[in-house]
Amino acid sequence: MATADKSIMTTTDLPATDSARTSRLLPVLTAAIFLSAALLFAVQPMFTKMVLPRLGGAPQVWSVAMVFFQAALLAGYAYAHLLTRYAPGRNSLFIQLAVMVAACFMLPLSIASGWGKPPAVGEAFWLLGLFAVSIGLPFFALAANSPLLQAWFARSDHPAAKDPYFLYAASNVGSFLALLSYPLIIEPLIRLYDQTWLWTIGFYVLILLIAGSGYLLRNWLDVPASQSASGATAKAPMSLPTSAPTWRDALIWVCLAAVPSGLLVAVTAHISTDVAAVPLLWVIPLALYLLTFVLVFASRPLVPHNLLVAIQPIFIIALAAVMIYEPVKMIVGVIAIHIGIFFVLTLVCHGELARRRPAPQHLTAFYMWMSAGGMIGGIASGLIAPHTFNWIAEYPILIALAVLCRPGLALPKSYVEQIIFFGALAVAVLALVLFRAFQVEVDTDIFNWVVAALLIVTVLFWRDPLPFAAIIAFVLLANHYVLEVGGSRSVRSFFGVLKISESYDGRFRLLSHGTTLHGGQRIRDNDGKPLGGRPEPIMYYYNGSAMAQILDAARARTKPIRYAVIGLGTGTLACRAEPGDTVHYYEIDPAMTRLSTDPKNFSFLTECRPVTITLGDARLTLAEAPDASYDVIIVDAFTSDAIPIHLLTREAMAIYRQKLVPEGIVAIHVSNRHLELASVVAGIAKANDMVSRVNEGTDVTENDSEYVFLGTVVAATAKDEYFGPIAQSEAWELQKPDPKQWVWTDDYSNIIGSILRRLRE
Repeated sequence: MATADKSIMTTTDLPATDSARTSRLLPVLTAAIFLSAALLFAVQPMFTKMVLPRLGGAPQVWSVAMVFFQAALLAGYAYAHLLTRYAPGRNSLFIQLAVMVAACFMLPLSIASGWGKPPAVGEAFWLLGLFAVSIGLPFFALAANSPLLQAWFARSDHPAAKDPYFLYAASNVGSFLALLSYPLIIEPLIRLYDQTWLWTIGFYVLILLIAGSGYLLRNWLDVPASQSASGATAKAPMSLPTSAPTWRDALIWVCLAAVPSGLLVAVTAHISTDVAAVPLLWVIPLALYLLTFVLVFASRPLVPHNLLVAIQPIFIIALAAVMIYEPVKMIVGVIAIHIGIFFVLTLVCHGELARRRPAPQHLTAFYMWMSAGGMIGGIASGLIAPHTFNWIAEYPILIALAVLCRPGLALPKSYVEQIIFFGALAVAVLALVLFRAFQVEVDTDIFNWVVAALLIVTVLFWRDPLPFAAIIAFVLLANHYVLEVGGSRSVRSFFGVLKISESYDGRFRLLSHGTTLHGGQRIRDNDGKPLGGRPEPIMYYYNGSAMAQILDAARARTKPIRYAVIGLGTGTLACRAEPGDTVHYYEIDPAMTRLSTDPKNFSFLTECRPVTITLGDARLTLAEAPDASYDVIIVDAFTSDAIPIHLLTREAMAIYRQKLVPEGIVAIHVSNRHLELASVVAGIAKANDMVSRVNEGTDVTENDSEYVFLGTVVAATAKDEYFGPIAQSEAWELQKPDPKQWVWTDDYSNIIGSILRRLRE
């Protein structure tokens, strides 16, 4: 008989179980996993907020950040899988501790030196490089902890070691709580610099917890993965498959993880574009995404998976109806609907993942493939889609793909059914192409009735994912391609989607960013005849507007004037210039510059006055201008309906004042549907020894049909007398900062407070 290989420790060689050590094992291990996950996900909004000003506060920054985090998570999971396979036992513990200690040399976290101004093109790849150099190693080390600790625990004789997936739920509880606490507690109460030091301390504590876990597991680390400490071959619970996963299993895991990951990026970009690119709106979808893992991987799932599968079609149809018919107008309600339905769709996808999870000995491979799917979804939605589509087409596509993740996906059974299905699909695609190519006008009422009929028909296919997904995809894509105003065109860049269209009566050409109008020009008179020559400013820049009054106040002191405008739009403010005036624009989006300087689109910049346009983030480019360069600085920068937060801080106002002449005025346009920002500007003005006045347009009448809109503008200067005539106007109210309201800085902002103040108004 051959002698057994004594180099491999078997469970019969183990000493008697130390019950006290076993009882301490799970609390210490759970604490390590919990803290590791909390640090892993707390760093995401914290560091992204640190980077955000480098790219103008664009919502796409978070989308690209999610791609990096998914890729780094995959790298950590793959490393954990390879480590348990090729360096098992105590070697894996020592190697992981060495990686954690090496990561300490990159603490406290900060933006790596040499990464100042981003390039004019390739912003996404520049951003990925910045993340990798700045926080790559600490994030990678943290990503590997959860699968490694679970794999080590599965070798122990603890009663719960037979099915260690409940620790994955514990991991996601830590992630979930860290994400929720960031915008609700950490961001409003702790400055960014102090956050990095608290995070560093947590990292040091985690190293001690991992070392302690390794000490408590020391007698079991060298047990082969296929055996348990009881001396018998490890048996998976009855609900888990015992055979090794196949490539088909891995492909299914990847697909089930990719769809909700892509949806996460798409939904977050959708909601943050219209409010603000801030941690609050980043972490809500991500926290719910993680909560789905907690629910589906719990030892006893709180919500039956079969129930979720049964009700999911109702939510999908409701989302399609909201997107097409727009019955809800309040942004809070719209956001709640999108996020709530995203949560249900993700629960079903992740529920299918949990249902298909393998036995514990294949745990690290399962996590690796699942993370690969997450990265693929993030790359598709965050990097590929913006360069492929000129609108947010990935969102409806991913909703349809979520339908395909339902159980029961299969081709129609008979050839006749297959011919009918694929024939109908071909006709639908051809119809969309033809309608778009020939700009066929479609009656809105007829289209709405057709869509309603199709949504009712989906009831017949709730148990058949393929035709159900096809109908949902068709109605959502048709809503864009068929009903989009004829002659409109969209351009998509890193900074969002720009669309040029005409008003319903053809008198105005309009520029939209996301869902918000950013400028317009009257191109025809009331009789439909084309207009030429110097265009008349409209929107928020009409004669007598707050913006016009600011420029007139500067001219009352000196002529000609020099003024800078942050945010190009259609270039309307160039037409507020008088002979001899100097106009300087600062714009971050090259696509905006191309559209606005083309006289075929808008003629403000060609008909009114030559201007200088500096491309790049205004905080960086304006800082390079000579001091005392301008009589007026107008901040009119928007991302859809959101204002980049880094342009509303004490440090930003200090730059504005430095670039103004001593009597100069800075005017900040803070019109917003969701945030109250006038008091924020009052606070940062006071912090720079300036006085401020606010104009809410109460002295004029709004005229929507003529595109004359009221707005909220806050102006600040060194002394009240420098305001000149507007200081005597009742429309310009002197601002008194609220002493209870913290001043916004590059280290601190409070979006929740701004939202609450707006709701109270």
